Amino acid sequence: MSRFLVTVDELSATPKYRQLMDAVIQAVKSGVLQQGDSMPSINELSFQTDISRLTVEKSYKELRKLGILEAFQGKGYFVKSTEIKQEYRVLLLFNKLSAHKKIVYDAFVRELGDKASVDFYIYNNDARMFCRLLEEKSKNNYTHYVVIPHFIEGEKLAVKALEKIPTSSLILVDKILPDLKGSYGAVYENFSRDLYQALVQLLDALQKYKVLKLVFPENSYYPKEILEGFLSFCESFVFEHKIVHEVKGEEVQAGDVFINLMEDDLFELLEQMQGLKVGKDIGIISYNETKAKKYIMNGLTTISTDFEAMGIKAAELVLKHSKQQWQNPFHVTLRDSL
Repeated sequence: MSRFLVTVDELSATPKYRQLMDAVIQAVKSGVLQQGDSMPSINELSFQTDISRLTVEKSYKELRKLGILEAFQGKGYFVKSTEIKQEYRVLLLFNKLSAHKKIVYDAFVRELGDKASVDFYIYNNDARMFCRLLEEKSKNNYTHYVVIPHFIEGEKLAVKALEKIPTSSLILVDKILPDLKGSYGAVYENFSRDLYQALVQLLDALQKYKVLKLVFPENSYYPKEILEGFLSFCESFVFEHKIVHEVKGEEVQAGDVFINLMEDDLFELLEQMQGLKVGKDIGIISYNETKAKKYIMNGLTTISTDFEAMGIKAAELVLKHSKQQWQNPFHVTLRDSL
């Protein structure tokens, strides 16, 4: 079909099969593709977009499940229906992609189902890149802008960019921006209170250790409220404590408990233990639960927001056109590392 041309955005974090699906759906909605029209073959579309046949095939299969395409043996794929259920078009901006952010993304997209198309981009904690993406992509008539707003610096620039977005279309995820005015939807963490209450739940396990050490890298995008919660807990329960900006070179002694925000710091710490036994001589608490952490060192104790719930709730705010601001649940999982 010569009228139907697809381009794949290599900068987008949206899976390529989803980009193909969305392109077909947009072509149907705009009238470029009409009922009964033949589609490019899998080989043709693979060549045109320079992506694998398996990816094109997966896209076509998903479109068949939605009832948009049908296939006839020996003839190929055709447009079956022009009745599109998609009501929403979402720009999704994440600061980075990680194991726990993938949980948010998967839950969000799954919950939206066939009711929305999602354009997904990563801005690498860079406020200027964020502003460029937002300005460029806002021309695409999105119904919603769903943003995880973590920046190493330049948050004020990001706030100014977000102020140009109608608050009725904006949903912040993971973090509230205090300087952003207006009524908008949010699924957020209360970083200070969450950490404080998590450590209170672990108080009995912490009593056998001497020094609590929070590994908090300098020039980090992590919210300073985490520091506030940590310091408040240590003062309330009279724990000797230390803020560690870099694990490498930090002396590891029996009686230390390390709270790690980043996986890289965790593995650096493991290399410096010098025969100390985790869970007996030193303790380790890891921030952000992932499936792998229950297997590392017979199980890492984690303190973590519920990423599955975060993605589901963000999708719910889109589907309900809601401006609700909802504090996400926070969980403690005690395992052998403490």
